[in-house]
Amino acid sequence: MSKRFALMCTELGLWLTFLTLITGGCATSFAATAVPASKEQPVASSAVENQGAADNLKNVKLIPREVLFGNPERAQARLSPNGQQLSFLAPVDGVMNVWVSPSLDPAAAVPVTKDTNRGIRSHGWAYNSKYIVYTQDKNGDENWHVYATDVATKETKDLTPIEGVHATLAGSSERFPDELLIGLNDRDARLHDIYRVNILTGEKKLIQHNPGVAGFVADDDFKVRMAINFTPEAGQVWLMPKGEPGAEGYADWAPSEEFSAEDAMTSGPAGFDKTGQVLYYEDSRDRDTAGLFQRDLKTGATKLVAEDARCDVGGVLAHPTEKTLQAISFTYARREWKILDESVRADIEFLTKFQDGEFEITGRTLDDTQWTVAYVLDDGPLKFYRYERPAKGGPGERKMHFLFNTRDDLDQYELVKMHDRVIKSRDGLDLVAYLSLPPGSDPDGDGVPNEPVPLVLDVHGGPWARDDWGFNGQHQWLANRGYAVLNVNYRGSTGFGKNFINAANGEWSGKMHNDLLDAVEWAVEQGIAQRDKVCIMGGSYGGYATLVGMTYTPEVFACGVDIVGPSSLVTLMENAPDYWYSFMPVMKLRVGDWTTAEGKAKLLEKSPLTKVDKIQRPLLIGQGANDPRVTQIEADQIVKAMEDKKIPVTYVLYPDEGHGFARPENSKSFNAVTEAFLAKQLGGRYEPIGDDFEGSSITVPAGAEGVPGLAEALKK
Repeated sequence: MSKRFALMCTELGLWLTFLTLITGGCATSFAATAVPASKEQPVASSAVENQGAADNLKNVKLIPREVLFGNPERAQARLSPNGQQLSFLAPVDGVMNVWVSPSLDPAAAVPVTKDTNRGIRSHGWAYNSKYIVYTQDKNGDENWHVYATDVATKETKDLTPIEGVHATLAGSSERFPDELLIGLNDRDARLHDIYRVNILTGEKKLIQHNPGVAGFVADDDFKVRMAINFTPEAGQVWLMPKGEPGAEGYADWAPSEEFSAEDAMTSGPAGFDKTGQVLYYEDSRDRDTAGLFQRDLKTGATKLVAEDARCDVGGVLAHPTEKTLQAISFTYARREWKILDESVRADIEFLTKFQDGEFEITGRTLDDTQWTVAYVLDDGPLKFYRYERPAKGGPGERKMHFLFNTRDDLDQYELVKMHDRVIKSRDGLDLVAYLSLPPGSDPDGDGVPNEPVPLVLDVHGGPWARDDWGFNGQHQWLANRGYAVLNVNYRGSTGFGKNFINAANGEWSGKMHNDLLDAVEWAVEQGIAQRDKVCIMGGSYGGYATLVGMTYTPEVFACGVDIVGPSSLVTLMENAPDYWYSFMPVMKLRVGDWTTAEGKAKLLEKSPLTKVDKIQRPLLIGQGANDPRVTQIEADQIVKAMEDKKIPVTYVLYPDEGHGFARPENSKSFNAVTEAFLAKQLGGRYEPIGDDFEGSSITVPAGAEGVPGLAEALKK
């Protein structure tokens, strides 16, 4: 449903690469078929449809779900390090795979991988320019394996062929183009040791045994230079190795720097320069927002590199081989760049003027003469280009070569703009939010419709993540159906300083929920939303927020859609994946203590499961049976409690999914159910379910009769 999905999915950007050892990264779903619609789709309307919204949309073509949520036609342009080849993702028989072409002839691309099940979601080049590297799990279990595909032979090997292992890419370097650093928890499911793995042979060598830390930082020489851990008080500590490494790496570690819990989520190491003697790091101590600093490890001299009083440091543009920092991005509501190195000023200015929207530099060749650039728009597909620049950024002609859009069929439909807004919470916090409105409802483009419309409050997961500006298929989908769509960065969202994150401590179902209520009230007061037609929807933490909305404030929301959301904070904590072990002190501080009777009682007070009898409005629940973070227990137990109390609920379960729905057929089917559910409750229009269950593993253990057309579609 949402790209901002995963519980504990963080965007602290620079330093928390090691946290993927714990979280497994953000779940992203490609939600439908790869075949674009070629005919006008039938439109069904609810009997209680808002007449004003219907009038606005009567001449607006329905956008088929498969256009907005289907596999992109192409995605993720990547140049090989030597600049000779271009790779990207595209479907093969409806499944996303990696394609490769000569860099100057994208039309000559051929598929080099052969995935036939879940699809490849992300990929990159090995520094030898011969292999594609990607990760893949089985049916959403998040036991990730690292795979390498030989581009010439199209043969793929599993570099981590151990059953049940949770592997993660831990490092790569142009100095060792045939090797990778990979973290494996094969020895202890709670901890990842670091191995040096040869891509060509698959041979692996242990270089650092994990003594009980969250992760490591290595330099470009593949030397482990630092370990990071969380303290029992939820602070962060940096450890430096003592002595010389042995057969299993360093045995002794000494604390070198400690950050209190107040700064632990907004501080941390970012990496080293080319020499390995300069450490870059984020630091929020003695300040609110995290600035980027550098430290000379020989002299100890420290320097502030970049800062913004409104938000934490974001993306970093660094030279591909020199590793010098060249530009830093900051995102409050929209992305802005701060230039540090004059050698890229002309490039940044050229890219800024070339196309509307926001640009992202997705790759650079080792000689730095070619970049891949993606342009993010709010009302159109992602656009990829190959950018030619003069050597060292000097004088000379700069050229842009268009590669592809993620989809070529979106221009057939009326897409809407996304408005960034700042909403004031009841206790004075600024909540950055993003709003989209139904086409035709806002002729003057001021972000307020001519008359209030039904609203979907879309709550991001994490909670340590954030919503951003840009093309959002879910916004376009729901707006096209007649709804306003609102994302709000509630307290605890990342990127807005430590005070904003820390304001969420212990506030699950408390002030975090109040922020969502304040956003709804703002939308009503602004004339955007109809008070009696507001849906709350979200995945992971957003699913929990949905359940809180339906139980703690049952009269505010007309309905709710919960995807893989926890119903009990006690069972959530008791069933956490093993590899969350190092992070659990942070969960104890920021969510609550599940290890004592008193702590459990407080967590149960914040758990929707204990307030099921308060539910008054229709609820739709989606769950993956293999979810290792928010296990099936969470959905099963609240559905059973509702059934025991004769409270209607529709429960959709996928036996081959995990934390989110990765298989296109499954995502497509859940979107179809959701759309019909919303139409019944809020009065918007919808595309009938039709054949959208084809190829899906969808099961509906409860409440099929609560969604128009669902029971009939299941019979097919």
